[in-house]
Amino acid sequence: MSPLPEQRWQIQPAQADLVRPIATELDLSPLLAQVLVNRGETSPDKARTFLEPDTWVLPDPLQEFPDLGKALDCLQQAIAEQRTIAICGDYDADGMTSTALLLRTFRHLGAQADYAIPSRLHEGYGINERMVVELAQAGVSVLLTVDNGIAARQPIAKAKALGLSVIVTDHHEPPPELPPADAILNPKLIHKDSPFRGLAGVGVAYLLACLLAERFGQRQRLAGELLELFTLGTIADLAPLTGVNRRWVRWGLKRLPQSKLAGVQALIEVLGQGRDSFKPEVVGFGLGPRINAIGRIGDPSVVIELLTTDFWPRAQELARLCEETNRDRQRLCSQIEQEAVAWLEQSQIDLALERVLVVVQEHWHHGVIGVVASRLKDRYGVPVFIGALSETEVRGSVRGIPEFDVFKALESCHDLFDKHGGHQAAGGFSMSPEKLPQLRARLRQFAHSCLQPEQLRPLLEIDACAQLSDLTLDLVTQLDRLQPCGIGNPDPVFWTPGLRVVEQRGVGTDGTHLKLTVQDGAGCRIQAIAWRWGAFCPLPEHLDLAYKLRTNHWQGRTSVELELLGARTAQP
Repeated sequence: MSPLPEQRWQIQPAQADLVRPIATELDLSPLLAQVLVNRGETSPDKARTFLEPDTWVLPDPLQEFPDLGKALDCLQQAIAEQRTIAICGDYDADGMTSTALLLRTFRHLGAQADYAIPSRLHEGYGINERMVVELAQAGVSVLLTVDNGIAARQPIAKAKALGLSVIVTDHHEPPPELPPADAILNPKLIHKDSPFRGLAGVGVAYLLACLLAERFGQRQRLAGELLELFTLGTIADLAPLTGVNRRWVRWGLKRLPQSKLAGVQALIEVLGQGRDSFKPEVVGFGLGPRINAIGRIGDPSVVIELLTTDFWPRAQELARLCEETNRDRQRLCSQIEQEAVAWLEQSQIDLALERVLVVVQEHWHHGVIGVVASRLKDRYGVPVFIGALSETEVRGSVRGIPEFDVFKALESCHDLFDKHGGHQAAGGFSMSPEKLPQLRARLRQFAHSCLQPEQLRPLLEIDACAQLSDLTLDLVTQLDRLQPCGIGNPDPVFWTPGLRVVEQRGVGTDGTHLKLTVQDGAGCRIQAIAWRWGAFCPLPEHLDLAYKLRTNHWQGRTSVELELLGARTAQP
């Protein structure tokens, strides 16, 4: 019998005194009411507001972002005077969708506008002095960063010295000393309770573009296409689906299947996705990776052209290139992951002792190591620092677990890096190879200061205990009111104790996945699927199971099915 997945279960306490009035007043399943309480919606009024984001009254963004008015004035004047605006973007999905969104806006408003993105291979993340000098020489008057710039003090000081106006739009953690820009728009600089606090880079760009279009009387004409690009970038960047993100992504997901943008239509076509309403996973696991793949191992201008062209044959050609590049990205990720796992097993590193995984190899492609870092973090339950090594540099990517603050960890080693940045859950860095031993030692020390051995297992957060008889199609319909689900508002996870595995078999290539039938003590049976659990077959007969709910459509019949996330030996 194979071992079960090694996990730590964190089960939210049942809170019947809060759940009962929400379920009664809103006519909800107690399970949905418990999920709402877990999300902090602890009264019927708060729960109703959460479930109906279209009714929210949002504060004036001009009051929330002190420099927003200055940024709009600068851009409006530049457009009126036909001075050239340069968008300085980034090569991830957030940065590329932000760039495309503003480029479409400026072109529609009659602006003289272009864009520049640094070389991932040779320059790394963010605006740099080479870009600033070349843009100034090309006659640029206004420099506008998207999804970067908050930490680029020297390049922006250079731009100001050359006479450029500079607007920074970013969402990364601000350094102690801000760059000398004319205007800075960053949700991390506004109050923590603001509904705009969770905006990604594309969210800040969307806000700026909508208000600029409004000044030209064009907001209604542009709003739809800008919302679609906002939705793509927000989900692909794993921004929290709370606050205004929840409201706007909800609208955007309704528009995407019927998008009028040629590039979005072409991406949906290569994905083979139907034109029914989308959930966030269609973007997160379908459209987003095909955009991100180009930024990781290709030329970002492909995505910018894809999302700004109105010529259908060209959009189809570029979407096919995204599809091919994503296949190459998947192959590279699998190869690097296998090599990292083999290295870890061969080196016999005691992760319980180290409490952080630092793995660096020469021939790895630095464009995809962030994806591999996420997979290793999920596999081993520890923070992961993964690096691609050249003769002169280590380019690294970081992914953390909930108890480990990546940004603070990087800051604790700031003197070892040439460049670094990020936020609580993820980050990146570059450094000289000879400093690697110091980095390992420092990170080990930092990890010991904040992590206990029992925290070094993948965390499974569970909302509530459910009986199989509770799991009806009506419940699934009710749970859909929580959408869009994602970071900050995850899909509900339930668990049921003491289930008996009646049937189990491997499915998919080489039995990669596991298909089960489980039964409770009352004789109620239900089907379950466990992705990538083939290695755990056969499972023990009696188990506690944790799962998400999904619907299965077969021969005209719809039924509820479990998507297994966790299993443990049945507890007494």
